[in-house]
Amino acid sequence: MSCSVSERVSDNRAAGGACRLRGSSNNLTTPSSKVLASPGPTSAVGNLRNKQCCLCWCCCCSCSCLTPGKGNDENGPTKNSNVTDLLLCDGEPPPSLEEIRSWGKSFDKLMRSPAGRQVFRDFLRCEYSEENILFWLACEDLKKECSPDAVEEKARIIYEDYISILSPKEVSLDSRVREIVNRNMVEPTPHTFDEAQLQIYTLMHRDSYPRFVNSALFKSLAQQQPGPDTVESVGTDGPCG
Repeated sequence: MSCSVSERVSDNRAAGGACRLRGSSNNLTTPSSKVLASPGPTSAVGNLRNKQCCLCWCCCCSCSCLTPGKGNDENGPTKNSNVTDLLLCDGEPPPSLEEIRSWGKSFDKLMRSPAGRQVFRDFLRCEYSEENILFWLACEDLKKECSPDAVEEKARIIYEDYISILSPKEVSLDSRVREIVNRNMVEPTPHTFDEAQLQIYTLMHRDSYPRFVNSALFKSLAQQQPGPDTVESVGTDGPCG
């Protein structure tokens, strides 16, 4: 009989404990419950969903990396864009397969081609170094300017966007080239940034270009089957894939 009583006492204590666990909010303050119990826009869940998609924990959020075809219109094509769109530049016919393949043999040919620059720019965007080609293009545009006032204004904008240490798009220049640029800015000319442009061109050639040639983006373009529907035959894995 005593065993039965003790067993009932133990069962009652266990049942009471279970009730306390189910009824008490203080006994289940685990990290996950704290997150879910914090309502409002400042909650941890809300913050996670507002961050970049690389930090998403599950596929329940609606970020662009999980939505096929959804990209950033302001910044141009993104990971889920159709890579063939990159070949359509200013309404011009897409480059031939031979020209595309030549990009993998010569960085100069890549940079001389409007479509090639566009494809390379999208690759650099995936590598978070798009500012390099943007700076190079801005310098090319400056060289075409004849008006002294326009030259001065464009030079100032280029300096603030890509040379200033306060700019988030600052390009990487050594102290010698930076000193030359600072001297040239006293009286800007179309060639104020020539030394800096050459250094960034060389940086892209030596650092980014080899990875571009070996990227899935370039390989998908260079491995097309020749024919009248060459451009449409490219896959849609995206430039960063």
